[in-house]
Amino acid sequence: MDMKRQVELLAPGGDIDSIKAAIAAGADAIYCGLNQFNARNRATNLNFEDVYGILNLAHRNNCKIFLTLNIILVGSEIPYLISLLNKLINTSIDGIIVQDLGLFYLLSKYFKGLKIHASTQLNTHNEGQINFFRKLTAKRVNLSRELNINEIKTLTLIGHKNNILTEIFVHGSYCISFSGICYISSVHGGNSGNRGRCSQPCRDRYLTTPEGKNFPLNLKDNSAYFDLRKISDAGVASIKIEGRIKKFDYVYTVVNCWKKQIQSFYEQNRLNNDDSDLYKVFNRNFSNSYLKGDINKSMYIDNPRDNSIKQFSGINNNSVNQKLINNKIEYYKKKEEIITNVKNKIKRLNIEKSPLIIRISGKVNTPLKISVKTQDTSFVVLSKINLEKINRERSARFLNYNILLEKLKPLNDAEYYIKHIELDNLQNDLFLPFKELSLIKKKILYILNGSKDIIAPIDVPFIKKQRPLTVKPHLSILISSQKDLHLCNKTCADIFFQLPNCFKNKCSDLVDLFLKNKKLIPWFPSVLIGKNYTAAVEFLQQVQAKFIVTNNTGIAYDAYKRSIPWIAGPYLNIVNSFSLLCLKENFNCNGSFISNEISKHQIKSIINPENFKLYYSIYHPILLLSSRQCLMHQVIGCEKNAINDECIQTCEKFSSITNLKKVSLFIGKTKGNYHCIYNNHNFLNTDIVNDLPDIFSGFFIDLRDIKTETKISSDKLEIIKLFENLLKGNFDSQKQLQQIIHPTTKIQYKKGI
Repeated sequence: MDMKRQVELLAPGGDIDSIKAAIAAGADAIYCGLNQFNARNRATNLNFEDVYGILNLAHRNNCKIFLTLNIILVGSEIPYLISLLNKLINTSIDGIIVQDLGLFYLLSKYFKGLKIHASTQLNTHNEGQINFFRKLTAKRVNLSRELNINEIKTLTLIGHKNNILTEIFVHGSYCISFSGICYISSVHGGNSGNRGRCSQPCRDRYLTTPEGKNFPLNLKDNSAYFDLRKISDAGVASIKIEGRIKKFDYVYTVVNCWKKQIQSFYEQNRLNNDDSDLYKVFNRNFSNSYLKGDINKSMYIDNPRDNSIKQFSGINNNSVNQKLINNKIEYYKKKEEIITNVKNKIKRLNIEKSPLIIRISGKVNTPLKISVKTQDTSFVVLSKINLEKINRERSARFLNYNILLEKLKPLNDAEYYIKHIELDNLQNDLFLPFKELSLIKKKILYILNGSKDIIAPIDVPFIKKQRPLTVKPHLSILISSQKDLHLCNKTCADIFFQLPNCFKNKCSDLVDLFLKNKKLIPWFPSVLIGKNYTAAVEFLQQVQAKFIVTNNTGIAYDAYKRSIPWIAGPYLNIVNSFSLLCLKENFNCNGSFISNEISKHQIKSIINPENFKLYYSIYHPILLLSSRQCLMHQVIGCEKNAINDECIQTCEKFSSITNLKKVSLFIGKTKGNYHCIYNNHNFLNTDIVNDLPDIFSGFFIDLRDIKTETKISSDKLEIIKLFENLLKGNFDSQKQLQQIIHPTTKIQYKKGI
């Protein structure tokens, strides 16, 4: 793999005008979504009928098109998804961006002609994850936005060894949370970020914090404009601009600016030092702190709105109102000039299919000759048998315009349309079997399809419903404190122990803990970066656990390679039967948690594979998001301006923020872990035990000491006994639990995604 090749410039395309703008500005590739199944539901997106014309326009301009199908998919959507894949397999689409493991399974097993790109929603940040997605035949991964350039370089080298390319975001919105494990929009409003419906509550106004901030979760935008040399040296294949809900003038301006930077770097070996054009369109000011590995307080901005007017004005908040008004007028005049300029550039671009001019000629006792001319090329197809003179039996089937048009009509279903059919040189009253005409049509389609056969619709087999479980579900418990180890000797439940995000200084102590407490089952977190992942693998080697639970696909891969039984955790976002097949068949997974984001009705559609266990969490504090950033900076403040390894290892702080609806969110920082935000009310769903019997092998309760508004008026052992009685069919325990643990919520079980 050539490490010196020019980096690809990957642009957003939220609608047709934005796609045209990206092409006009010189994008090498564009990622865009259909009006279903993509993680920018608020973008205009495309109808499938638009796809062929967009592919035609893009490919004629040496630009690739990547289609975003990057959401988790519930069971009821799978038949339509398969129908869509059967269409896409016969297009020239350059890649499919994927989050759902069930879709990975379908693509890698049944639709192998489509190239898979692992979405940013999969939060790829360690070597094991690269191997996990390689096994699922991914050709490219979008790395986590939180990584620094050294971490990116390391993973890119590993990717190259495994024939996987890497891409990174270099411009646009930062997320405060690690992607894919943010549930704040889902819990507060039912708009799941894993379904492309994020309502961005992290950008909302909250009651003023002790630090005097009104937008305590709002980050500046990402811009690595001056870091192109480092990115190129790291071997990154593609640099990605965020913004599928942005307008065409934004897309053109940003892509054009980056294109000039790329050209300057590769053609003149220098970087432009003027990024003023990037400030002329929407921005929240800029930061490249994640890339630099300097995660600091200056990444925040206490205003989520567009800063371009203020930056254009060059004035501060103390400036007189009249000056601000004048500058606004001038700004909007300049903005209108940009919009007009881009409109003029894109109006020449159209997304019509490529026209076909077809000339048909022939005479008796010679082959039928069909000459096909496209915008780019021309070719001739001949029948294998000669034309014959019609007789009475064939009189209704002689070759005329209508018959030929009918037989060639399928050519309109690809990236082309028949503009004109000419029969001037076709002798009258000739006959050719319809079977031969069908063969000619297939040959034309083969040539137009880049010398690839058209693939017939694939009939994907669905899992057959298994026999109901005959044993009662087992209880499992999560703890994270050594003071709760006594529970191991007082219950038959499985005891999971949460491992920290930061392993590297604690590995030997944790190994000793597990070796001394054989009943403990390791619970791996979602995020394990760099040396912390390496230490987690070392821990996995040394601790002979009977099985593990992991929320990280990198650890899942390592468990699979070492033949360690493993369970997929709740933060792997498993919501459909094909995801279960993916885990079982590719990674010898023993079982999986079903995501708490989905409803009772959506859970019902899941059929588990044979000899595969399903788990569900019936009680837990609701994690809303996890962040590599310090969430205390804007809330209660911190004497340090930047977060470092020492902060992660030693800091223990607690605080809260309150939104304008007077709902509090609880911020917790524990030793060895990243900052987290939890919902005000814990999740409690005792109904599922009776609603969906004979499905789950195990139910789970989280007894970690996480502070929320939910109060528990009993000790942990009593809580465990009540849950155990619930699983045995004691309905009184259900009432007791609801009295002892309150207030709680189960809104996700009712609403789903």
